Amino acid sequence: MSDDHSSRPPENGGGNWFRRLGKSLAGGPRNLADFLEVLAEAQEQELLDADAVSMIQGVLETAETQVRDIMVPRAQMVVVESDWSLDKILDTVVESGHSRFPAVGDSRDQVSGILLAKDLLRYSKSEAQPAFSLESLVRPAAFVPESKRVNMLLKDFRGSRNHMAIVVDEYGGVAGLVTIEDVIEQIVGDIDDEYDESEGALILKQDERRFLVNGLTPIEEFNEYFETDFSDEEFDTVGGLVIHRFGHMPRRGEAVKLGKFQFNVQRADSRRVHLLQVTLAAE
Repeated sequence: MSDDHSSRPPENGGGNWFRRLGKSLAGGPRNLADFLEVLAEAQEQELLDADAVSMIQGVLETAETQVRDIMVPRAQMVVVESDWSLDKILDTVVESGHSRFPAVGDSRDQVSGILLAKDLLRYSKSEAQPAFSLESLVRPAAFVPESKRVNMLLKDFRGSRNHMAIVVDEYGGVAGLVTIEDVIEQIVGDIDDEYDESEGALILKQDERRFLVNGLTPIEEFNEYFETDFSDEEFDTVGGLVIHRFGHMPRRGEAVKLGKFQFNVQRADSRRVHLLQVTLAAE
């Protein structure tokens, strides 16, 4: 019988990694740390690139992350109210740039449904407009508890084809909202659109009082733009300045006031603040 070694794995880095993977997966990984170690080694051996490893880690983290950790807090929800006129609703849609809006009654706990911006297109023509009725346009809202795991929420989104859910607390009150984009960003990272850090701009004007500011904006540039005098001796960036004022790593939706500005965290992770909405105080 010939000494055929063709079925053996090659004696190189890739072969060593496959043997290690096989050993680790025999009977199932002992723990998550072991599996992450295998992923790290696969990246070192250039069998997986950094983006692939990051996405796999993101998928694993969805099983440990709760909806409350990624939701837009109640105070930051952009809503439409049941007694608003068509013009006021259209102004809100255009100003915010969102595609879906909770429709509420007397309070944000009274969510009657979800309004899709595209359903307002029929009212864009100046002639032959149908009679406006918000009640007839809203679609049923999905409600999820804030303790729900993100991986299960994604499964629900896929099954129901909903793209937004209203998050409720243990008492049934509205705690915030969550979208499918929020879930996907936990896996693949931030998904930028025309309302996110447009074309790499560090400071993007939204209206006369509101601005989107990249967390990496140098304080010197912020001062020049807004004619302010924040010190850059301790911190180089606006994100660093804001984190110092919070005294902790802030989560999305948290806000802090500095001088005549309110800084609202739009995007952040465990390491830094990515995007802030800066609002000038009304004079």
